[in-house]
Amino acid sequence: MSELDYLTAALLGVLQGLTEFLPISSSGHLALTQRWLDLDPQSPPMLLFDVLVHLGTLVAVMIVFRRTAFRFCRRLYGEATGASSGRPCAWWIALLAIAATIPTGVIGLLFKEHFEAAFGSPRAIGTCLIVTGCLLIALVKVPRGRRGWRAIRWWEAALIGLVQAIAILPGISRSGSTICVASYFGWRRRWAAEFSFLIAVPAIVGGAILKIKDTFELSPDALQAINWGPILFGSAVSLVVGVFALRLLLQAVRRARLHYFAYYCWLIGVLTLVGL
Repeated sequence: MSELDYLTAALLGVLQGLTEFLPISSSGHLALTQRWLDLDPQSPPMLLFDVLVHLGTLVAVMIVFRRTAFRFCRRLYGEATGASSGRPCAWWIALLAIAATIPTGVIGLLFKEHFEAAFGSPRAIGTCLIVTGCLLIALVKVPRGRRGWRAIRWWEAALIGLVQAIAILPGISRSGSTICVASYFGWRRRWAAEFSFLIAVPAIVGGAILKIKDTFELSPDALQAINWGPILFGSAVSLVVGVFALRLLLQAVRRARLHYFAYYCWLIGVLTLVGL
């Protein structure tokens, strides 16, 4: 097995930053790249690397949506204290996020071993990439949504959370699948993208916690032998690239160009299935 060095960490950090937000599946790309580079995803360095690059992309979400998050928290506080007038839209959005997070967490825990097994199957990854491409290309036939927060129903949010759980499979894009389903429901593009990344926060944190649990099970000698330099460098790269990729995705959503990524998913999926 190969060791994680600075060049490899930078490559994986760029991949994580780009593919976590672009609708082309970060888990699928990382699984294929780790296989290609002969890296052991269950080794101590790779377990910690996986945690930190995901936390790096989480920080990227917070940077890009910092103004939206601040307005949301201020509105939520105002509604809780009675300082805000009108319908409690912030609390409704929070409840929608909870409705989406519950099925993600339940299915993720129940089928954790099955999802992890898929990471070792290039055939499964290639098939899932082709499925992601089909989801994206179907957006061409979907008219521009006009429904805002007040028109969103709780079961729609729960179904999007279910789709997010399925996107744990490598090759199924989390951002692509959730935005697509929200668009199929007729949500405004802006709301679809913002809700997708609102529910991504607990999903990323939950996944990181599970990985941290795995690292706690390592022996003290294994932890002491870890070279932290490449791990921290790769996470910093994922943060910087993630900010760029997230802004690029938001532009693609606003301009209705998300389906362009379908051709890339099909290409990589086919190449993976034929063994390249």
